[in-house]
Amino acid sequence: MPDSTAAAIATNRFGLGARPGELAACAADPRGWLEAQLKGAPPVIGDPALQNTATMVATIDRVRAQNRALRADNGQALIQAVMKLGAIYRPAYVGEVTARLRLASTTDRSFLERITQFWSNHFAVSVDKAVVLGVAGSYEREAIRPNVLGSFQELLLAVERHPAMLLYLDNYRSVGPESMFAERARERAGRELGINENLAREIMELHTLGVEGGYTQADVTAFAKVITGWSIGAAGKGIQAGGVAGEFYFRPNIHEPGAQKVLGRSYSQDGLRQGESVLLDLARNPATARHIATQLTRHFIADDPPPATVARLAQVFNRSGGDLPSVYRALIAEEAAWSAPLTKFKTPNDYVISAWRALDMPIDDARQVPAVFANLGQRVWSPNSPAGWPDRSADWDGAAALMQRLRWADEIGQRFGAGVNAVQLAPQILGATLSDNTRVALGRAASAAQAVTLLLAAPEFMRR
Repeated sequence: MPDSTAAAIATNRFGLGARPGELAACAADPRGWLEAQLKGAPPVIGDPALQNTATMVATIDRVRAQNRALRADNGQALIQAVMKLGAIYRPAYVGEVTARLRLASTTDRSFLERITQFWSNHFAVSVDKAVVLGVAGSYEREAIRPNVLGSFQELLLAVERHPAMLLYLDNYRSVGPESMFAERARERAGRELGINENLAREIMELHTLGVEGGYTQADVTAFAKVITGWSIGAAGKGIQAGGVAGEFYFRPNIHEPGAQKVLGRSYSQDGLRQGESVLLDLARNPATARHIATQLTRHFIADDPPPATVARLAQVFNRSGGDLPSVYRALIAEEAAWSAPLTKFKTPNDYVISAWRALDMPIDDARQVPAVFANLGQRVWSPNSPAGWPDRSADWDGAAALMQRLRWADEIGQRFGAGVNAVQLAPQILGATLSDNTRVALGRAASAAQAVTLLLAAPEFMRR
């Protein structure tokens, strides 16, 4: 028998909001509908206008080299050089955000898209750092999307090696204090070079073990030494040259030599393999399983994750060796996911995407798309810290934020409402969660435009 409540949970809690007809399509077997989305390769954003990271970073490096040559020139030349960089960053960012929205608003695998966006936020980079503005989208396309149906180890390695992460957390500048390069700097210029601990700390605190994962400052420092040399290739000549421009490149001359002890284990492997070995062990650590299970449970079920669910997901993570589809299937099987009230307040990102899906709105001006998310308080790929955007309702349901949503809902109603019958649409996208109050309000609306505004402003539309 079709289950309208379970279908609403499948499309709104696990997915990114129902499109017209989607509730009916999954009502017969909501869990099977979700599991089917885990089969086959993850979808690819195939916009030919989007550049890969290597091309973008190589282009930026060339422009920066030109800018350095202008430092002795007049101020106007420098202003023009900075504007030239902006002319590279901004269109790339707009194109990536728009392509992401197009996929999210039209995909029939919205559960998989939510998973992808979950991991993108878990392994967050921020476009508030100018150089990341040009590569945040390609980072998600290259490191996150291809690996969301693989193992956690594969995903972790892809993320930490990606130039966007190395740029964001400055690991490409990290130099082993006893490396060949540091020794030469001391001999020739009396300069002391050292490690940058940003990436090592965030891998442990945010990406794997969690803040209560049992590591110490000494572990962070040792791990930071292990991943010195994890850098980005560059063309040309000199000490910065080597590898393929814009791609991951291990630089032996800045890598700290010798064994390092991390979490009580000594790693004596040479070069790149030393860092890969530590990452593999971090991925297999039981603390990582608990941390990932907690994050997933908070995102998909409740702000305060049920301990029993966390324990079961962590067990599956450990038993499967970090096989991500096994963890997702365990999440689908959790009774708490189907019985907990739909009380999680949608983030601005979720709210916008669910509105696009419900109304099948066109993207008629790509330049305006990033502004929609920014105006509602969640500029795409721009969290305030490496911890990513917060995932609790209290962080999003303030009065000012709600007013911004209501203004946007009114704007959407005015622009697209004339062609929408909200009374008929509401049960198609909300199912059994549609309240009598909302149903009555839609029926009494003064116009089709007002009815659409009321639908987007309904409490049940704003929650998942």
